[in-house]
Amino acid sequence: MQLKKLDSELLNYLIEHQVPPGERLPTLVQMSDEIGISVGKLREQLEVARSMGLVSVRPRLGTQREPFDFLPAIRDSALFGLAVGEARFEEFSQLRQAIESSMWMEAVVRLLPEDKQYLKELTQQAWHKLRGDAVHIPNWEHREFHLTVFKRLENKFVKGVLEAYWDIYEASELTRWASYQYWVDVWRYHEQIADAILENDYETGRELLLEPFELLPTSANTVSPNGDGSR
Repeated sequence: MQLKKLDSELLNYLIEHQVPPGERLPTLVQMSDEIGISVGKLREQLEVARSMGLVSVRPRLGTQREPFDFLPAIRDSALFGLAVGEARFEEFSQLRQAIESSMWMEAVVRLLPEDKQYLKELTQQAWHKLRGDAVHIPNWEHREFHLTVFKRLENKFVKGVLEAYWDIYEASELTRWASYQYWVDVWRYHEQIADAILENDYETGRELLLEPFELLPTSANTVSPNGDGSR
């Protein structure tokens, strides 16, 4: 790896010293002396690393290296792009659809029996919300269903993109004004997907997966800079 591509002495330090997740880092003064940059500049780089989820700073524990997680960097970048109007939710949705479609088979064959049963339970919970005396939108179940399908994949980049998609989906309030029928249609498909997975009929499950993509609205509300949806 060409370390010069990383414009951060702190990140280069973590790589060069092979600092493992959970290990406590030296103080800023100690690292400043070793790296050869000012404490002020190092502190700025530390804040960037924190925003990326690569390090954490806790009272009495000091600064620690955290396990790599692709989610914080891609989510914050995408939310910013949407907030300033230089990117569209539809574009990120297309990326998510391509990933789910192409990684489907690799993902579902890894699911454990309890994962498959959990998918069925999620559909039941969704129907309970939709058919109750007081209707509730099963947004959480929707997110949980899709992330569960891909939870056994050993690909941190795929997981980061998919988790970021659902964070952005919620922030965009894309389906805030969706009709009741929209949700009924969505969960009919998801129930069939869960049944296909339970029966190990993965190809049918993939075909069913593609259908709800067509139901999704193609435009979203503006995402405000603090991450909440606004119209």
